[in-house]
Amino acid sequence: MKLSDFYYDLPEELIAQDPLLKRSDSRLMVINRENGSIEHKHFTDVINYLEKGDCLVINDTKVIPARLIGVKEDTGASIEVLLLKRKDDKTWETLVKPGKKARVGARISFGDGKLIGEVTDIVEEGNRLVKFSYDGIFEEVLDELGQMPLPPYITHKLEDKNRYQTVYAKHDGSAAAPTAGLHFTNELLEEIEKKGIKIARVTLHVGLGTFRPVKVDNITDHHMHSEFYVIDENAADIINETKKNGGKVVSVGTTSTRTLETAADENGMIKACSGWTDIFIYPGYKFRCVDRLITNFHLPESTLLMLVSALYDRDKILEAYKIAVEEKYRFFSFGDAMIIL
Repeated sequence: MKLSDFYYDLPEELIAQDPLLKRSDSRLMVINRENGSIEHKHFTDVINYLEKGDCLVINDTKVIPARLIGVKEDTGASIEVLLLKRKDDKTWETLVKPGKKARVGARISFGDGKLIGEVTDIVEEGNRLVKFSYDGIFEEVLDELGQMPLPPYITHKLEDKNRYQTVYAKHDGSAAAPTAGLHFTNELLEEIEKKGIKIARVTLHVGLGTFRPVKVDNITDHHMHSEFYVIDENAADIINETKKNGGKVVSVGTTSTRTLETAADENGMIKACSGWTDIFIYPGYKFRCVDRLITNFHLPESTLLMLVSALYDRDKILEAYKIAVEEKYRFFSFGDAMIIL
């Protein structure tokens, strides 16, 4: 299967640059796999496609303000450091721009010396290990000095950091938001629970590897970067009970989906577990746990679009995307959503 099989043409003006004033005011495309129909709704209508006895699986990871702008101590040259993966208390794997200025031993000052980073090693794909020194608590220093690591296609400044977090974000660790969850409000989640739909919370810390462009023509040659996930006993029990009782497991986003499919056995049952996943889901994959998916509109030729195409049918997904362009849906992180039934 070729990379070009997942290309579609997107006018730049349809890339959402800002979140809507109210999260749940976004549009919702409803795709029915049984009859092939497509409906155009609002996101608050999502509750009408969830039944009593179903469970909604959400990713409660929290985005950290992982983008740091500093200067080299010796030259004063500007350097951007993006935190990717924590290695120990003070050391992170990072993406540094420009990399040529970040040789081993280079020291970078952030916030007039409130935070100092020293490059200790160069690892896979040119990423740098950076050891930080600071006074106080790292998370508090990062909250003061760091910026939200918005994707490069968003060029507007984000006025409110919380709009790049889900309302249920809990566990620090992501370099990007699980964006399908951005549409939910606490009020909508309460309505969903009142209807008799259980909510299972899993955690997958989203790394930038998920969003890295596929650079090989044969997609099966693409290697996914690993990301850390956690499923606790409560979430596993909710999901398994739903399966046993004939309810639908409705996954919110590709990150929840990858977590569930990593942990599921051949019968779709889940055990409480944690670990690293590099699962790559593309057409031909047989889903074990996930029955339905709520997701955003993804970049052309991305692994996320490949996952969505695996759940339904590549041609039909691309046709739905063509309709979304014609109907002027908003695309990507701050854009509209679809539910695949």
